[in-house]
Amino acid sequence: MKYTNIKKAVFIERPNRFIAHAKLDGETVVAHVKNTGRCKELLVEGAVVYLDEPQGKNRKTRYDLVAVEKRTEDGRKILINMDSQAPNEAVAEWLPKSGLFSEGAKIRREVTVGGSRFDFAIYENDKTTYLEVKGVTLEVDGEALFPDAPTERGVKHLRELSSLAREGWGCAVLFVIQMKGMHCFKPNTETHPEFGEALSVAANSGVRLLCYDSRITDNEMIIDQPIDIIL
Repeated sequence: MKYTNIKKAVFIERPNRFIAHAKLDGETVVAHVKNTGRCKELLVEGAVVYLDEPQGKNRKTRYDLVAVEKRTEDGRKILINMDSQAPNEAVAEWLPKSGLFSEGAKIRREVTVGGSRFDFAIYENDKTTYLEVKGVTLEVDGEALFPDAPTERGVKHLRELSSLAREGWGCAVLFVIQMKGMHCFKPNTETHPEFGEALSVAANSGVRLLCYDSRITDNEMIIDQPIDIIL
């Protein structure tokens, strides 16, 4: 999953959840924030950010803000992709060669089942698996957490996957950590206890829980290594 025209800038402010102001080559520019989450721990004044300049018509902003450098309390620097569309694109490239499904499996994106639309459906022989992807950008002391804000939509997805799994369908949730260096993943029960409860119910209902980190550069994101999930 690559961007074609990345520029390094410095974050100034985020007037609302859709746009950010950044300093690029001495000029203040406006960028679309490709993540509607809070991201307060990421978008702090003075942070190094990466702006993509996509080629396209009818855009309200010239740039998209897609990544940020986070400084941890112990002085480490973590490059985090915060583009909410990137995990699905990276998973679409990775899934056929992931080994999670048979080589001849057919993969479809954006499949509606009941009242939900899931990111992927994988068809192999007579089995269908519905897969939902969740991008993870919140890091605390080397642990990856999701969500960073309450997500009723996420709870709804988990409950519907649980119901489908109890009916015998294949179901899975894949958490994509949009950074490297995390030693585990946990549901963020402090921010949204209901999500953590729904995730435990899903696991007990037969929903497969998966988590992988990503190799991140300023212009690329690649699904990489499995990460332990702690419920």
